[in-house]
Amino acid sequence: MVEGAGTANELFTVVGATAYDEKIQNKKNHRKIPHRKKPVVSMLILGLIVTGCVLAPWVANHDPAGFNLTALNTPPNGEFYFGTDALGRDLYSIMFYGGRTSLAIGILGAAIIAVIGTVYGSLSGTLPDRVDAVMMRIAETGGSIPTLLMVLILSAIIPEKNIFTLSFIIGITGWFGMARIVRSEVRQIRNCEYVLYARCSGGGFFYVMWRHLLPNFLSAIMFVVVSNISTCITMESTLSFLGLGLPVDVLSWGSMLSLANRALIMNTWWVIVIPGLFLVVTLLCITNVADYLRREVNRQPSHL
Repeated sequence: MVEGAGTANELFTVVGATAYDEKIQNKKNHRKIPHRKKPVVSMLILGLIVTGCVLAPWVANHDPAGFNLTALNTPPNGEFYFGTDALGRDLYSIMFYGGRTSLAIGILGAAIIAVIGTVYGSLSGTLPDRVDAVMMRIAETGGSIPTLLMVLILSAIIPEKNIFTLSFIIGITGWFGMARIVRSEVRQIRNCEYVLYARCSGGGFFYVMWRHLLPNFLSAIMFVVVSNISTCITMESTLSFLGLGLPVDVLSWGSMLSLANRALIMNTWWVIVIPGLFLVVTLLCITNVADYLRREVNRQPSHL
């Protein structure tokens, strides 16, 4: 009896120690992996670009709308860091002032997509199956139409273009994918006890969505929201390149790219390369951050 008890105690001690060591090792690995996968460089570059755009009046060294007739199509030098365009405007100053417009459209457009997609998807996920099926068919039909085509049609219908109208046009045509993701998440948690209790207690749709549904799927859609920022910036640049974007007097990265044809004829490479480089680097950084958020969400265990 004594020997058996001793053997059991030794076995318990060994297993307990092994489990404890394994737990400690898992914690160490869990701490190391996120730091190794964080897009630190992308975050740093994106932070510098955003900071420069926010502080454009202090960062710019020339008037972005000023015409310097003595320095037309000047290549990059000590006075004009990024050179000038055919009108003598300083590209260095335009990049930061124009970045404010492009980033504002990206953020506003992504916010509109998030609001419409969240409300529509939550409503579809909580309503009866027949209504849900009809709403999803509407979303799928809208998602099957090319976004650029819908944006071009609305741009032709709405004559006045500014930051808010262009953000609205981009947002109103890009919420279909967000709605399907939100609906899928809501369908998984709509029958949870706390959601049913809130609805039985008289909680309205927006109350239940804000207090119970949104906190549970917010992390799952965060990477989609961030990705939509780059999508909206790309759409604004495309419209400006096609001549359907903002007015000429409104500076943006897209409006700078619209001068590409003239720059090619005049062999002023910096007018094309520098705005394009700013745009591509910003989009890549946003994409890397969104991809990091997606990986973090996928690593989290489900609590359903």
